[in-house]
Amino acid sequence: MPTGDRPGIGPPLWLLAELTYRCPLQCPYCSNPLDFAQTQQELTTEEWVRVLRQGREMGAAQLGFSGGEPLVRQDLPELIAEARQLGYYTNLITSGLGLSEAKVNAFRDAGLDHIQVSFQASDPELNNAVAGSRKAFDQKLAMARAVKEAGYPMVLNFVIHRHNIHQMEDIISLCERLGADYVELATCQYYGWAFENREGLMPSKAQLEKAEAEVNRYRERLTASGSAMKLIFVTPDYYEERPKACMNGWGSLFLTVAPDGTALPCHSARLLPIDFPNVRESSLHSIWYDSPGFNHYRGDSWMPEPCRSCDEKGRDFGGCRCQAYLLTGNADNADPVCSKSPHHDRILAARQAADHATAGLEELTYRNTDNSRLFFRG
Repeated sequence: MPTGDRPGIGPPLWLLAELTYRCPLQCPYCSNPLDFAQTQQELTTEEWVRVLRQGREMGAAQLGFSGGEPLVRQDLPELIAEARQLGYYTNLITSGLGLSEAKVNAFRDAGLDHIQVSFQASDPELNNAVAGSRKAFDQKLAMARAVKEAGYPMVLNFVIHRHNIHQMEDIISLCERLGADYVELATCQYYGWAFENREGLMPSKAQLEKAEAEVNRYRERLTASGSAMKLIFVTPDYYEERPKACMNGWGSLFLTVAPDGTALPCHSARLLPIDFPNVRESSLHSIWYDSPGFNHYRGDSWMPEPCRSCDEKGRDFGGCRCQAYLLTGNADNADPVCSKSPHHDRILAARQAADHATAGLEELTYRNTDNSRLFFRG
């Protein structure tokens, strides 16, 4: 496979196919765009096949099928089979709603390598309240077991926020009972709906430290018992003093294609005031190597101070452009997470607000507010 044909720019090794923004759940931390309902004209099966072929020709090796909820696409088995024929390692990221044992087996037969099932909490009441679905928890349990029985590694994901962070030991215990192989405890990252609800979702520092200690104690217990279950605890960078190396650098490894064909260097980048190309109008090769959108923040020539003269810029790349834009209104600024940023006070203010937050679940903004309000009223 080719290894790239532009000096200093390697190929996109990880392709994320966001097949749809449609989803049966209403999670208040959803990272999809706030105006997702206005995104119409999803790529057709033939258009997605063309994208997959072009990505593989460029050297992409790993492929994620995501959403919204990718299971609402009736052509998913066909796309999985095409990806297998092309030689991708494939991962399905799903809520589990709409999944069945028959579909799990069909996906396995089509060549799917990996299924990740998401949960909202360790108990039915909280899980279903966050998801906005009365049957979500039982369905997730059944499908997690079906995935395991089909021979897949059981990979579970929990988005952690102030309303479920107290359940850490119960969450891990549930995963252990289910026979999970990998558990991602991903503290909420604040984009899309999560940014809209940040004050109601962000845990306090004390809550976070307690949760991390509980995870570490459980890790020791798992090691002592000989368990092979792996716990991955992803902390929010709002409590760091240096920013994350977002996507390993802009336009470095990851290429996301949104449901309408917009090509993005990361899942959240379409919120930026940048004109990103569309796969209906340009080839992936041209998009990745030549488009202004993908070249916008490559390298470090774009960096203002303090990033420009910082000796850490080769490790963190100035941090997250989306976060800089959301918090300062200018995506060129240093990520405010960094203590060197002149806007770091906005992160400190967010931490202080988290220490005094009182909002309940019913006060959050959901993807579908009407449905969620009906759920809370019973």
